[in-house]
Amino acid sequence: MDIDLKPGTYVVAVSGGVDSMALLDWLTENNEGQWKLVVAHLDHGIREDSHEDRRLVAGEAKRLGLPFVYHEIQLGPGASEAEARTARYDFLRQVQRASNARAIITAHHQDDLLETAILNILRGSGRKGLTALGSKHDLERPLLVIPKRDIVKQAEQRGVRWREDSTNQDMRLTRNYVRHKLLARFNEADRDQLLQHIERLRAINHELDAALATALHIQSKAGTLDRDWFGHLPHAVAREVMAAWLRAHGIRNFDKRLLERLVVAAKTGEAGSHYDVLGGQRMRINRSNLALVRSER
Repeated sequence: MDIDLKPGTYVVAVSGGVDSMALLDWLTENNEGQWKLVVAHLDHGIREDSHEDRRLVAGEAKRLGLPFVYHEIQLGPGASEAEARTARYDFLRQVQRASNARAIITAHHQDDLLETAILNILRGSGRKGLTALGSKHDLERPLLVIPKRDIVKQAEQRGVRWREDSTNQDMRLTRNYVRHKLLARFNEADRDQLLQHIERLRAINHELDAALATALHIQSKAGTLDRDWFGHLPHAVAREVMAAWLRAHGIRNFDKRLLERLVVAAKTGEAGSHYDVLGGQRMRINRSNLALVRSER
């Protein structure tokens, strides 16, 4: 593995599975004092034996002389992947703030990248969904170019200890079905082709996002959308503009249904009307523009 990280403090998300344990092994083996690593583990309380994962990670952190932070919650066996992910990142962000870390490091790999793209195609997530898994300035995913099989091979060669999550074999979970029934059928040419599609779309998304940012920046009044201009946009374009506008105001957890409702309201709603968005914010429709305002208590 070849990982390029700037010097600084990092929170390493370690679940106890092979991917994160191999990542932790690589980071400590190649750390020449440039990284201060904080091992973070969340016990989701989904499996009865999840405490064994925590015991393994805690033991490894102690052996390596690294600080270990964990938290235990009780989501229960019926928890969705989205619920677990939200809880996990909430915890990791808390650890990042407390440790004043440059970024969080996760062990997402190339197979995760492909699985996520396929899942988001099935969900109809749009152009952002296909490129959703990537690194950001405060979230490093250095293994995205490495296939799962290579991670397992290296872990075995180096004698890394890990635990298998029994829920990874549950075919009732859509991600597991995609992993074991769809992606497993891909040959190398299929994988390479999908990866190339994702990278091309990533470049296109970058250009589109820049164009959308420019369109928002040149609005006549800061923080608003010109209603006449918006009303004349093609519907598909209007959805992209609305999504970019919401993200520019820190609103990110919207779904397709909410986005569609807001676009239709923006084009057809009466002046003076309000529409609930998320996080205590509402979209106010004025005669000449659209504005986001805080909900009145």
